[in-house]
Amino acid sequence: MAVHSATGTRPLHRVPSASLAAGSVRCTGCRIRGILWFVVLTALVLGACSSRGPAPVDGWGWKGPVPHGYYLIRSGDTLSEIAERRRVSSQDLIRWNKLKPPYVIYAGKLLRVAPPERSRIAATRAPGEKSPRRDARSASPPGTQRGDAPGSRASASGVAWAWPLDGAVLQGFRAGDRARQGLRIACRPGEHVRAAAPGQVAYAGSGLKAYGNLIIVRHNNKYLSAYGFNRRLLAAEGNEVERGQALAECGQGAEGVHLLHFEIRRDGAAVDPIPYLPRRP
Repeated sequence: MAVHSATGTRPLHRVPSASLAAGSVRCTGCRIRGILWFVVLTALVLGACSSRGPAPVDGWGWKGPVPHGYYLIRSGDTLSEIAERRRVSSQDLIRWNKLKPPYVIYAGKLLRVAPPERSRIAATRAPGEKSPRRDARSASPPGTQRGDAPGSRASASGVAWAWPLDGAVLQGFRAGDRARQGLRIACRPGEHVRAAAPGQVAYAGSGLKAYGNLIIVRHNNKYLSAYGFNRRLLAAEGNEVERGQALAECGQGAEGVHLLHFEIRRDGAAVDPIPYLPRRP
């Protein structure tokens, strides 16, 4: 994904390589950089940036107040990050703005971040009139699936999911927390990390320092899974894998604990894996 200016195209990120300068994975800055690289990589894996063409959003070089229901795109913004901040899905933004692949967005343009009907209502609301309050008891941040039982989202995803390891969950998912984009699952040193679902290995390498040796498997056009902190990779890019197939040997996290960092991503955004995975005995 790239953000463009009126004077030209400036790449937002490059796909990471193993030649990136080594840094301490213990430092917060390194973790955040690694996560940002991962967001870009997953977008590339899903094919969001596979072709050319500007995103047809209105308001190039917008000046003045931003209208209700819109967001003024700034340099460094990505579609998935805007969706997360506005608590909508990337697919909604694509649909509301009639975006076409590769879904490029441009700094200085307006992006619709509310349904067209809601935007018109907000724009005609009397000055000082407040928006209807949302019942906080029924509100859940995107990706949390609050209250969803284990496995309840599997059918809707079109993917037959399984746990990549049998170990205890040491840390759960938390929406909006970049340090908790997935599950941390305990393992034995060298234990086989298995594919959570059938698919194709889209990335296998150590270019993302915050994730160690990382494997990403693409399952369909919407979903992928990621497996980090591996000791040794057993699958390579392009490999077709079956559910339960060994992908890697489990390694150590930044604190020296043997664990797997496991993520499920929908349209490039991290979601809580628990509602997709089957209930454990």
